[in-house]
Amino acid sequence: MRDATYEETLVERLRAKDETAVTELASQYGSRIFQLALRYMKNREDAEEVAQDVLLKVYHKIDAFRGDAALSSWIYRITFNTAMSRLRTTRAARMAEVDEVLVAGEHGDEPRRREAADWSNLADERVLRAQMRDVLFSAVAELPDIYREPVILRDLKGLSTEEASRALRLKDQTLKSRLHRGRLILRERLSDFAGGLNLHQAEMSLS
Repeated sequence: MRDATYEETLVERLRAKDETAVTELASQYGSRIFQLALRYMKNREDAEEVAQDVLLKVYHKIDAFRGDAALSSWIYRITFNTAMSRLRTTRAARMAEVDEVLVAGEHGDEPRRREAADWSNLADERVLRAQMRDVLFSAVAELPDIYREPVILRDLKGLSTEEASRALRLKDQTLKSRLHRGRLILRERLSDFAGGLNLHQAEMSLS
């Protein structure tokens, strides 16, 4: 973990358009950016493209970094937003391809492209919340059994401590301890994406 002084110096070098700072940026953060992108894109090729996009955005939009949070947190939020934007674009393209085939009809007609649906009235907040919910469920699924079951019963199913303890045949204190540990693990795994629900505002300033 780099200290604040190092990050401040790197930010100043990036703002000065120091090309060596870009190389250092890629060296220090490139691997983590790629791993985060891979978590969402699910394939290396797309993850690599997202990582390259992120590095370019950081370089060109460094003046938008206000220093309210760590540079790493800002970079990881850009990574999340970039990956989500690319997923939406890819999903829309695939739907369009399927749509062309369906519109071709049953008599061998040439495919006709339907007019694109207008999604502009969909709230970005609602879309991103659904995506974040998927991320949360994935993170819960990856928890060790002894932590996953208490989290599911208490936080997802809404059972009381007593009800969850009975269901798992545990003492209340044991359940509380495991639940606390499970929540800490989830918080750590999801911390990179805190604040991601401001997607629309972030994309307007970073895209």
